[in-house]
Amino acid sequence: MSAYPYHKTEEEWKAKLSEEQYRILRQKGTERPFTGEYNIHSEDGTYKCMGCDIPLFKSATKFDSGCGWPSFDESIEGNVEYIRDSSLGMIRTEILCANCGSHLGHVFNDGPTETGQRYCVNSISINFDKT
Repeated sequence: MSAYPYHKTEEEWKAKLSEEQYRILRQKGTERPFTGEYNIHSEDGTYKCMGCDIPLFKSATKFDSGCGWPSFDESIEGNVEYIRDSSLGMIRTEILCANCGSHLGHVFNDGPTETGQRYCVNSISINFDKT
C-alpha cells in the first residue's frame, strides 16, 4: 500500500499516463529544457498535479528563470513534498506531489524573488486550471 493518500498500482499508473508522463512522474525523469508546454505560459490560474489533480502552484508565483522549465517561487502549502536527492553526483532537493508521490522536478535556493526559491518543474508533470 502507498504512503500517499492518492495511490494507484504501477499498472494503473501506466494506463492513466502517457509513456513520457510515466517516465517523468513515476520514474523521476526530466523533460528536455525549453520544450514543455508551460515553460512560457502566463495565464491566471492554478497549476495542478498531472497524476492526481491537486493544486501545486498559483500562477502569481510563476516567473521566467530562463532555465528552460516552468519556475515558481513558492508552492501551495502542504501540497509539495521535499526529498534530498544525491543522484548525478550533486545534492539537490527533489519535489514530489504530497498527495500521490509523483515527481515534479527540483527546488533550488537561487530564486530571484524575496522567497529565494526556484521550483524548477517539468511541464509534463502539471496541468493548468484557468481562473
